[in-house]
Amino acid sequence: MKKALTIALAAALASGTMMAQAYQQGDWVLRVGATTVDPDTDSDDINLPQGVVAQADVDDDTQLGIIPMYMVTDKFGVELLAATPFEHDISADVRGSSLSVDAGSTKQLPPTLVVQWYPRGGEDGWQPYIGIGLNYTLFFDEDVDNELVDTLGALTDGVVQNADLDLDDSFGLAAQAGIDIPFSDRWAFNIGVWYIDIDTEAEITAKAAGGAQVAKVKFDVDIDPWVYNIGIAYKF
Repeated sequence: MKKALTIALAAALASGTMMAQAYQQGDWVLRVGATTVDPDTDSDDINLPQGVVAQADVDDDTQLGIIPMYMVTDKFGVELLAATPFEHDISADVRGSSLSVDAGSTKQLPPTLVVQWYPRGGEDGWQPYIGIGLNYTLFFDEDVDNELVDTLGALTDGVVQNADLDLDDSFGLAAQAGIDIPFSDRWAFNIGVWYIDIDTEAEITAKAAGGAQVAKVKFDVDIDPWVYNIGIAYKF
């Protein structure tokens, strides 16, 4: 994804078309594109039966980003990162081996409100920006993979027959940088990058065939993703 960002930026700069009017107070800009959440995961140890220790890992996902921005002044704007729901596969990597178990999946929405500074605000042409703000991540539709259930069953001599996964929502800081590179009065290429502090407490509940709880384990997961957007922007 980082390579794709570099190529897209080089292509946009090479176009040499800097025709857009300046961003000014009262302008609305809508950015739409392919938005990728690329977690940099770190988790507590997950203590499984028979002394097996694992750590969680979260895969990336790409969805449609819909990102409105309002210019409060010529130099400062407020932007909301929104997107269609991301869905991430979760694995449990066993410590001391190459074994990785498909643990499950979750969907999430990470709305992120950022205050941005535009150093070239009020000037025509390309518009770089940086920002800082707050993120709230809502996790939902958590699902446990059969491979994890089978693994837990094997470690408990068949006692575990089912399992549930629950992830707490997260609230944290976000930092951002990006650039709009115009190719007409109102249209521009957009490239944006965020780093978001997403920390959650995960809970796995192992159950017997009749639904009785066998065991419950809780552990913290630092997801802390880099988020990338490549798309277009339209100034109203």
